[in-house]
Amino acid sequence: MEKKNEKSVFATLNAINVNEHIEKKDTGKVQLSYLSWAWAWAKVKENYPEASYTIYENKDGWNYHTDGKTCWVKTGVTINGMEHIEYLPVMDNRNRSIPAESVTSFDVNKAIQRSLTKAAARHGLGLYIYAGEDLPEEDAKQAKEADAAAKAADLPKAIEEVKACKSRDEIQAVWSKWSTKHPEFCQQGTEFYKAAAQVGQDIQNKNNEK
Repeated sequence: MEKKNEKSVFATLNAINVNEHIEKKDTGKVQLSYLSWAWAWAKVKENYPEASYTIYENKDGWNYHTDGKTCWVKTGVTINGMEHIEYLPVMDNRNRSIPAESVTSFDVNKAIQRSLTKAAARHGLGLYIYAGEDLPEEDAKQAKEADAAAKAADLPKAIEEVKACKSRDEIQAVWSKWSTKHPEFCQQGTEFYKAAAQVGQDIQNKNNEK
């Protein structure tokens, strides 16, 4: 029975911020994010001491599988009686499958470590990395709330600054400042946009009167 803080395994592990332990890899096309296997397993065991993992061998006792063309590994992580299994190709440093005849034990070992990390992610630990997110759900929610609060506080300031402008150059400077910090302020129809347009029109009208 799950008793860890009365939360499910997934809820417990998914709430952990793993950002400081992420490793980056540039494939030449995109930059991928990975979680250190050693740290991930230590964190799993810290929360669930009875957790275990399995490296599945093929019928010949090899720790990888092959169809004669490419290779892959199969691993599983079991927590509280629930196993999640992950299959992962044996890949090179550009994340391309390595031909079976070129695979080394080093390549297989790396694939096993990465596969185990992804199996742990299926239990929740660092899953957001593979979903392309920057923060765990709870942290992302807090960050979103903080961003909304900052925008709410800055909007009156932005409007006040643009209303104080005396020339188009000043309007441009204020516009540039706030479009960089809060691009959404400058979308057509927003309060800031309307204020800038009105001030610009007032300045134009005064110039026409001269």
